[in-house]
Amino acid sequence: MTEQPSTLYAKLLGETAPISWQELQPFFARGALLWVAGDQDLIAVAQAVAENDRDQVATWLTHGQLSKVDDAHAEDLLARDPSLWAVVVAPWVLVQERVAAPAMH
Repeated sequence: MTEQPSTLYAKLLGETAPISWQELQPFFARGALLWVAGDQDLIAVAQAVAENDRDQVATWLTHGQLSKVDDAHAEDLLARDPSLWAVVVAPWVLVQERVAAPAMH
């Protein structure tokens, strides 16, 4: 891609949106859904995928920080229906469970 990394990051951030598991099921059925671990920056992972950063993506895959959604995970998401964030980096949809902000006392 010819975009500057910061420009691409901002573009991807602007394309990230909350989504329900129901809306993601067709992408899961096609095998196009990638799960991003909660301790990772969804946008940074999407940027690495968009830029075809094979070394970084391979590291995340090896350490389980990025993975294809499997049947067991899909069943869990269906049962819990958590809040999710997603961003499209064709042909993939990257998804991450939203973490609730700590309550202020």
